[in-house]
Amino acid sequence: MAKVTANYEAVYILNPNLTEEETAAAVEKFKALVEQNGTVTEIDTWGKRRLAYPINDLNEGYYVLMTFTAAPTFPRELERIFRITEGVMRSMVICKDE
Repeated sequence: MAKVTANYEAVYILNPNLTEEETAAAVEKFKALVEQNGTVTEIDTWGKRRLAYPINDLNEGYYVLMTFTAAPTFPRELERIFRITEGVMRSMVICKDE
């Protein structure tokens, strides 16, 4: 029998040139999206950090770690939204149960 929900972690890096309001709005947007489809366990904003390698000629990024519980079909949709959202430089969603 398939699992109804699973535990996930999503890490995403926002463009450091966004204003504080734009950054907060992006974090809130992703939080609201997850809450519509599951339960947010924790959001840990790491702030601006130096990147391991330049992305789009930028050496810094605003890191956010979000842990949540959702149906197994939701992470694919979340990754799609990360890819099409302006200001998201990189993202990764992993299942913690595996």
